[in-house]
Amino acid sequence: MSYAVGPGDLVLCVNAAPNHMTGQPVPLVAGETYRVYDVLEFMCPCGRSDALLDVGVDFAWCQSRFRLLPKPKIEQKPRKVSAPKEKETEKV
Repeated sequence: MSYAVGPGDLVLCVNAAPNHMTGQPVPLVAGETYRVYDVLEFMCPCGRSDALLDVGVDFAWCQSRFRLLPKPKIEQKPRKVSAPKEKETEKV
């Protein structure tokens, strides 16, 4: 594939078609997001991808069924705003 997927990444299922080797229905849901538990560096028997992804559903799935989602950006914590210090004036 043209992108590198690693453990912990979020992927979107874009192809929930029946298993392309056996024709059996798959338990994946198109449009659902899955977290990658492991990447198995084996060429898929279909020849469409160079890795199988373990997403915690059944065994491992062809990487071509998924698209990598961008990593969530770190939320910025509100910073303390420094107010100018008030100067005391002397009364004469």
